[in-house]
Amino acid sequence: MTQTLPKTPNKIGVAPASVPNYGIDADRLLATDDLTSAIRRRISGRYAVDEFGGDPHLMDVFLPLTRPIRVQVEHGDRIPRRGAALLVSNRGLGVVEPVVLGAAVRQAVQRRLRVIGAPEVPVLGPALRKLGAIGYRPDDVAAMLRAGHLAAAPLGHTWIREGLGEPPRALVVATLGFPVIPMAIRPAGPLGLPILGWRVSVGEPLLPPEGTHPDDLLAAAELAEEVRRAVGVLLDESS
Repeated sequence: MTQTLPKTPNKIGVAPASVPNYGIDADRLLATDDLTSAIRRRISGRYAVDEFGGDPHLMDVFLPLTRPIRVQVEHGDRIPRRGAALLVSNRGLGVVEPVVLGAAVRQAVQRRLRVIGAPEVPVLGPALRKLGAIGYRPDDVAAMLRAGHLAAAPLGHTWIREGLGEPPRALVVATLGFPVIPMAIRPAGPLGLPILGWRVSVGEPLLPPEGTHPDDLLAAAELAEEVRRAVGVLLDESS
């Protein structure tokens, strides 16, 4: 039986810092440059790339592109303001769902989200990694969580499907000891169309029972199934 973590104080809609992000903080969302300053900085090389290929400055430069996406976040206080967690959500019919999740995390806790599932192909893969994506290898995900990031994965190995897929057992095994947070993404418009934006529901953070060994495959499988059930409950509640 999994355990839920106690709620921690959180503040929704926290204004980003007024200091531009020079790539020093790879997790917290900071103020962005104006377009001219951003271009000059890119040309001069005054930005950082983290050990996972992420480019925090570039992520923040592209942030204004997501602002037209209207996202309603329910129980955003369940997303940790600091520290690592694996967010597991339902899959969708397109790649917009990871963007919606990233917008929800930024709105709720002013953090960047690292999206799991970047394709292992030339050009596209490295480009997506610069914008915060990583591959689906469990060791990479575990390393990212140990570094204190938020990472998001779908139920199943790809975002481009409908419904609840198989829970990501391999990822859960590799990340035992970190909170796993179920999340549900649904269009807010009529007939399931995102005309009015999106709704993101956040479930209670889950952990295996205390004392679980990091390599306990049975505990990881039980936790993965618990997360899948929790996502299904969130979808039913938001329908």
